[in-house]
Amino acid sequence: MKKITTFLLVAIASHTISAQSFIQAYKDRAEAVSQTDIITNLQQFASLGVKQTGSLANTNALNWLKNKYLSYGYTASQMEEDTFSFSNTTSKNLIITKTGTVYPNKYVIICGHFDTIAGPGVNDNGSGTSIILEAARILRTIPTEYSIKFIHFSGEEQWLLGSYHYVNNVVYQGNNRVLDIKLLFNLDQVGGVMGNNNNTVYCDQDLGGLTSNNAASATVTQELRNCTALYSTLLTAVDPAEDTDYIPFEERGEVITGFFERIRSSFPHTVNDTFANTDPEYIYKIGKASVGALQHFAVATTQTLGTEEPASKNSLESIKMYPNPVKDFINIELPDSKVKNFSFEITDFEGRSLFKSFNENKVNISSLENGAYVGIIKTGDQTVVRKVIVAK
Repeated sequence: MKKITTFLLVAIASHTISAQSFIQAYKDRAEAVSQTDIITNLQQFASLGVKQTGSLANTNALNWLKNKYLSYGYTASQMEEDTFSFSNTTSKNLIITKTGTVYPNKYVIICGHFDTIAGPGVNDNGSGTSIILEAARILRTIPTEYSIKFIHFSGEEQWLLGSYHYVNNVVYQGNNRVLDIKLLFNLDQVGGVMGNNNNTVYCDQDLGGLTSNNAASATVTQELRNCTALYSTLLTAVDPAEDTDYIPFEERGEVITGFFERIRSSFPHTVNDTFANTDPEYIYKIGKASVGALQHFAVATTQTLGTEEPASKNSLESIKMYPNPVKDFINIELPDSKVKNFSFEITDFEGRSLFKSFNENKVNISSLENGAYVGIIKTGDQTVVRKVIVAK
């Protein structure tokens, strides 16, 4: 997580996208980002507890990540663990490599940390973790010209310990650069806070450190902004790169960019960095922008292949539930008017069922107290999950 410091902010509300063309295949894959998967991953991440570097919970989180990748179809041979020492213990970074078709030995890195410092860290940085997982799931079968490394760093909260170890021992051996990196794209604290006007995301640009890589960072950060406009509904502004896992790379001359929430949450590094205090819709939108940008950076195929996953993993993903926050009645609009048999359940964050209805498009939830809940709609073998806020 970045420190709260004061910098000259380069904030541009509008920008041209003429340098990049809209690609329908990229849009289709960005639309395959599943809000249900995002929410499920955030809840599972939260359930792992305080994932302090070197702790058992930190190890459990690492194993949870590995099992996620295996469930997506990645193999054990695509996974590496980078072990480093911390305070008489050890911790590990996790690296998953997807090989490129044209430049197999040149890498686009998408990364974020999974360690937390005081609470479950759902914003800082379950949010970035969940997006990286979604990008890996969607792009597994998609040919890209450049290889992609999906990296989950530990030790970020101890002054970037894990990313420094990776750069100094894997990317470089002494002064020899042994890993050819095209660029690094970092996601840290992109969770937002429900109730804020979360319509803008910061795109991090190298405005300090080594000056030799500043121009290249400006270029890729503009490309990130372009992709955000092309493949999501978010606006962008530029934020100075600082104090997160791209810094060890920047200090060695690598080209960096990243996403960070525009309206800063006060919950990270506290016990209140919970699922209830994030905005999953904002994370979902950043996920779409991230998948679009990663395809651009790694030069994904523009062809639709028979082996691709369908553009929409779940036909219920476009469901509408409103108003949210809700006072007494919540309305449910299904994307397919022919769907008549469905259930709507509200649970707390521990999964305890609090309310359930069947085939009701207008549901009375007035019996619920103020707070944040999970809304689950099921029809047949399809399930969609949404965060529901009750505010009377």
